[in-house]
Amino acid sequence: MSDDFVLKTEDLTKHYGGVHALEGANFELRKGEHVAIMGDNGAGKSTFVRQITGVEQRTRGKVWLYNEDVHFAGPLEAREHGVETVFQTLALADDLDVPDNLFLGRERTFADWLGPFRLLDYKSMRQSTIDALNRTGVKIPNIRNTIRNMSGGQRQCVAIARTATFHSKLTIMDEPTAALGVQETAQVENIIRTLKEEGEPLILISHNMRQVMDLVDRIVVFRRGRICANLKKEETNGEDVVAYITGAKTQPEYEEVA
Repeated sequence: MSDDFVLKTEDLTKHYGGVHALEGANFELRKGEHVAIMGDNGAGKSTFVRQITGVEQRTRGKVWLYNEDVHFAGPLEAREHGVETVFQTLALADDLDVPDNLFLGRERTFADWLGPFRLLDYKSMRQSTIDALNRTGVKIPNIRNTIRNMSGGQRQCVAIARTATFHSKLTIMDEPTAALGVQETAQVENIIRTLKEEGEPLILISHNMRQVMDLVDRIVVFRRGRICANLKKEETNGEDVVAYITGAKTQPEYEEVA
């Protein structure tokens, strides 16, 4: 396998009883590449991500991350391997502030010689939080505010800043701007551009055609649980992508989907 690959899946499949939610997905993501996954509701987009990140256990198929054959037991193990995910349902702790959420599960400590009684390094975590927010352009007036008291856009930006804080090997965003206002959407899109400038690979699930055409290098279309198109952005347009989503078109190599 080429060293250029960040992620590769082969025959990735998920069945829920008699429902074939994902069937035979062969997918590749290269270093520094931003790829959008598009499709109607129920097309298999989020199911695909859940198999990669270990949220669910796949029925069959293989997943390679940087040429390592991986089978994550859950999202925490995926995160330990450098896969950071922003899901539609944000995994944030409402009663904690921004630094506590950014470092949840990976808190910094000092006086480690105390063993289980070592102390949390709040100063270091606060400074790293400020650095991360500055790097991604996220504006949070008071990082000591609890997540519960923040707007939907601020919450989403905190979740995305968390993925950007730890220089992940792969970032996955599932509808990151759903239900956000214009200004908040622009803020999230600027974070995605920053990740691109820094060469961090990204998988973006989005229904927003304008956003996709503006932010990614390639578009993979899912239909009825299968991949039906793999399109370079410069060789396609919104109308073409919609034709693949609706079933009006299918690339020859994916004819079994039609």
